[in-house]
Amino acid sequence: FIFAWPTARYAVMSGDSAAGTLVEIKIKQLEREGKKLSEQQKEELYESVRSTYERQTDPRYAAARLWVDAIIDPAQTREALICALEAAALNPEVKEFKTGVLQT
Repeated sequence: FIFAWPTARYAVMSGDSAAGTLVEIKIKQLEREGKKLSEQQKEELYESVRSTYERQTDPRYAAARLWVDAIIDPAQTREALICALEAAALNPEVKEFKTGVLQT
């Protein structure tokens, strides 16, 4: 089970840091192709990347894609964990899976 609090973020860095890094990579790529962006284009690209990143690191985005099982109130964390552990304890014993020898 994967639970998320409403304030959770699924990211290794902030939106500003990620946007700065991704925009820098894109600028270098364009420079290698002989293209140059104006300051306004750089700012628009930065804002576009940042807003997309912020939207996609929201727990509702993850829940809509079934990446999390539930978004829970932090005060309900204990109950959610108890329920998940009880459900996991009901799992029947799974026999070891052994494959035969494949001869070609």
